[in-house]
Amino acid sequence: MSQTPEVQFPVTNQQERLIMQMPPRMSVVEAVPFKQAFQDLYAQSPFPTQVILDFHQTTFIDSSGIGALVSNLKTIQRHGGGLTLRGVRSPVMAVFAMTGLDALLTFEAEPHQATPSPTPREAEIYPTHPSVRSWLKRLIDIVGALTGLGITAILLVPIAIAIKLDSPGPIFFGQVRCGWMGKRFRIWKFRSMCTDAEARKAQVRNELAGPLFKNANDPRVTKVGRFLRRTSLDELPQFWNVLRGEMSLVGTRPPTPDEVERYEVPEWQRLDVKPGMTGEWQVNGRSQIRDFEDVIRLDLRYQQNWSLLYDIKLILKTIAIVFNRRSGAV
Repeated sequence: MSQTPEVQFPVTNQQERLIMQMPPRMSVVEAVPFKQAFQDLYAQSPFPTQVILDFHQTTFIDSSGIGALVSNLKTIQRHGGGLTLRGVRSPVMAVFAMTGLDALLTFEAEPHQATPSPTPREAEIYPTHPSVRSWLKRLIDIVGALTGLGITAILLVPIAIAIKLDSPGPIFFGQVRCGWMGKRFRIWKFRSMCTDAEARKAQVRNELAGPLFKNANDPRVTKVGRFLRRTSLDELPQFWNVLRGEMSLVGTRPPTPDEVERYEVPEWQRLDVKPGMTGEWQVNGRSQIRDFEDVIRLDLRYQQNWSLLYDIKLILKTIAIVFNRRSGAV
């Protein structure tokens, strides 16, 4: 960050509204100073009540840019003001549509420009990271997901019976997670906890640092659930998420929305790729990782080192770890 040119966000005053000019790109390099420049507006007195972000030059925005924008939207709303985006171009609007931000943001077209309609399909090839647009990676995901779902179908009956006999309640557990660019989806697992696990979460001590939550001896986990977690069988239903394209076989750890709420702007970089059933965090200790900064470091290392061969290596390492009782998967 210190080696990159300083990014400027010129601000002008027009009819009691502040207009902030956005740069051509909104990656992490621009997102950090963007958040700071916006916060500086509220060091003034009186506070601005209406701010317009002029996006007419911007053609690229990644997850860090989204994170900074969401943070600044919350800031102005806390002060009772309004935020408007002007001149948003189609590639950026596609990202807003894909992440659901188009329903939360207010848009204004420039006099010579009509506001583009949201087109989520454009975002499918949005170049935040090479892995996202790799058709070979997607092909591997589809083949792997179909194979995994076949295995899941074979094991479904005995696992379902074991879960039901051990703890009354549903067989599957669904939880909202944040995927590529922060888009929310429901991840599926075989249920490994008691049915009131979410209500009892506040009673369990968190052993991890940062926004992550983990307790090695979590009392909410059932007896069958401990076996499912130790063998990673609880994660078999996630092959459905992979088949749907919400996840990949290999990627970053899929965070919960409350984790993302606590992210600083640079940490949003981990959402530039699809979340994975496995990844660096899985083969480097998984539950033995106690610090959120270590998770960030591993996720960014995956992005830097990514290749199809690297994915295959991580898949093979994961298979070896699943059969290792000391893998730390609890």
